Amino acid sequence: MLSMRVAKTVSITLPPDLLDKAQEVAQRENRTMSELFREALRRYMSQDPEWESLLRRTRAKGKTSGITSESEVERRSDEFRQEKRRRVAR
Repeated sequence: MLSMRVAKTVSITLPPDLLDKAQEVAQRENRTMSELFREALRRYMSQDPEWESLLRRTRAKGKTSGITSESEVERRSDEFRQEKRRRVAR
């Protein structure tokens, strides 16, 4: 069975003090760093009509795929990465 990737991994650089603050917020709010940065990006882009259109389409696609929450996206992304590592290790 082919697995469809539901999220992409990106790498960003942050000054140490900003990273520390982000980690504190994530821990305080019991979120992953991914969840924290996704929320920050959503809020930043919320005034952009093209972004809102993309979010609507993405949420609709997620719903048809059985994805109902951010934690489900995280879980599926983790599973995909683990399976990819297993395939590479073979």
